[in-house]
Amino acid sequence: MGIYNKKQWWKFILLLIAIIIGVSSLYYTNLLVKKLSIEEKKKVELWAEATRQLGEPDISNKDFSFLLQVIQNNRTVPVILTDSGCNIISYRNLDSIKVINKQYVRNQLSIMRKLQKPILIDLGNKNKNYIYYRESYLLQQLKYYPYIQLGVILLFILVAYFAFSASRKAEQNQVWVGLTKETAHQLGTPTSSLMAWAELIKEKINENEIVNELEKDIKRLEIITDRFSKIGSKPTLKPNNLVEVIQSAINYLKSRTSEKIKFIIYTPEIPIIIPLSRSLFEWVIENLCKNAVDAVNEGTITISVKQQKQKIFIDVSDTGKGIPKSKFNTIFKPGYTTKARGWGLGLSLVKRIIENYHKGKIFVLNSEIDKGSTFRIILKNSTSNKNQIVETK
Repeated sequence: MGIYNKKQWWKFILLLIAIIIGVSSLYYTNLLVKKLSIEEKKKVELWAEATRQLGEPDISNKDFSFLLQVIQNNRTVPVILTDSGCNIISYRNLDSIKVINKQYVRNQLSIMRKLQKPILIDLGNKNKNYIYYRESYLLQQLKYYPYIQLGVILLFILVAYFAFSASRKAEQNQVWVGLTKETAHQLGTPTSSLMAWAELIKEKINENEIVNELEKDIKRLEIITDRFSKIGSKPTLKPNNLVEVIQSAINYLKSRTSEKIKFIIYTPEIPIIIPLSRSLFEWVIENLCKNAVDAVNEGTITISVKQQKQKIFIDVSDTGKGIPKSKFNTIFKPGYTTKARGWGLGLSLVKRIIENYHKGKIFVLNSEIDKGSTFRIILKNSTSNKNQIVETK
């Protein structure tokens, strides 16, 4: 659980860094836009003043060339000069192609009137002109820059995260393969030795009950070894009766579980033959039921198998302590466990076997604290069947 929390913490830090960078960029750019907007307004006001002075009857005492230069220097801010009746006198820095259409200029004037208050040019004798303007195209583009930058940062973090996750997953797969193959190898030697000892005991000692129990445990070791060897490489799926496989797994658990826990199995009337890795699928049922046993001190574990159209649903329910909704996905992560002892690999293995090997799905269907939980497995199938009830203790 600690490893998982640490990974979650790093994800949060990455997201926080992206937000800080984005907000800082947005704040700085908005500050810059405001300053540039003030500068553009001053430029338009200067342009308006130059226009006013050029419109005076007597400009002999003024620097005519300077005033013209002031007007010509405005090459970025779109402006429209109108009379008091809002008739367009002239315009500047509008789209040179679209201005052919007079309606375009009128539309631009309408937009400018909504965006900014006009600058008054008092020409005297109650003759007034107005200058309407809007921000330059460069300033408009600059406003969108922080959002684009934030998007690029988030995209970079997403790509980096998925690349890191893919790398981690590949690394975990290598660890899984190495761990399972080594476990299978380590179990293989003592299992072979025990098989030889069982044969020797059978010849020397006439205790069939002891020998039978010993052979059962050896058989169990062989199954465990086989399971680990198959986890290390993709197993071959063979047609199996799903109902019989589940029943076999439950029968094994019944004799090793407290009598205070009752197993109820809902099975179809006819066999459901589907491609399975028998040993691995039995492992899935055993793991789910063992988790249920840990959650139930005294109660019921129910296994239900039913088919709807092209899918088979296998529900494993218990009357135990339940799972918080926030942990529905977390419990399948490697390393997550609530037990004092354990590696937190059981449900992770279950998910891997169902989804990677059998192309199915597994998830927590529902759960209530102190009332119980239900895990659901979904597999593909085309067989139709009816349900019957078998109760075992």
